[in-house]
Amino acid sequence: MWSVCLLRRSFHSSLRLMKQQKGRSAAEQRWMTRQLKDPYVKASHKLNFRCRSAFKLLEIDDKFRLLHPGDSVVDCGAAPGAWSQVVVQRVNSAGTDPELPPGTVIGIDLLNIPSLDGAHFLSSHDVTEPSTHSKLQELLPRGRAHIILSDMAPNASGFREMDQERLIMMCLSLTDLAEKILQPGGSLLCKYWDGILAQKLQDKLLSVFGSVRTLKPNASRKDSAERYFLARMYRKPVK
Repeated sequence: MWSVCLLRRSFHSSLRLMKQQKGRSAAEQRWMTRQLKDPYVKASHKLNFRCRSAFKLLEIDDKFRLLHPGDSVVDCGAAPGAWSQVVVQRVNSAGTDPELPPGTVIGIDLLNIPSLDGAHFLSSHDVTEPSTHSKLQELLPRGRAHIILSDMAPNASGFREMDQERLIMMCLSLTDLAEKILQPGGSLLCKYWDGILAQKLQDKLLSVFGSVRTLKPNASRKDSAERYFLARMYRKPVK
C-alpha cells in the first residue's frame, strides 16, 4: 500500500516548494531540491503526517510490534508531532476489544507542539527536569508508561563530535526518566548519531534492559549518521 503512496506526486506541495526556492542560498536550495525528490516527504503530504519522520516509526513498529492498543506512550522531542500521530493511530486503533481502555499518548518538547486529537502535549517542557517527570507521573495511568519514544536531537552546532556527544547525553537522561515512569518489561526507542560514544549508551541500556538492538530504518536517509536503539524488557536498576 505504501509503495503506491510513495510514488504519487504531491503536485501542489511541490509547486509551493519550488516557488520558495527563489531568493534562497545555495545550501537552502539544495535542501529544498532534496525535499522535492524525497518520496517520504511526498507520502507524508499525501497521508497528512506532519513530517517524514512518521515513516521511521511506522517501519519500526510494523517490524517489531512495539505499539499495542491500550498502551501508554511518552513521546520525547515530539514536535511537530508526527510520531505522536502514528502512536495515536496504533494505541487507539479501531476494532480492538471494547473492554480495553484507550491508549495514552503524551508528547514533550521544548518547542510548541500543535494540538492533536488523542494526545496530550507538554510544550515548553524539558524532559530532563524533575518537574516534568512529576507531571508525567500525574498524567500517566497509575503513573507508568509502557513505552518511551525519543526522536529528539540538539540544535546543530556545526561540530559533529560535539553534536553526537550532546545527543548521547540526552539519550542517557532517558534512563533517569525510565526509572521514574517506565513499567517493568517496558520498552525504549531512542535516536542517536553514530560515533565513539554510542557504545557507552548501548552499555548503559544493556544494564537495565533485557535486549538492545541497533536499527536504521529505510526512511532514515542513507547519508545520515542517524541510528536508533530499541531496548526492550526494562528492569529497574538495583540500588
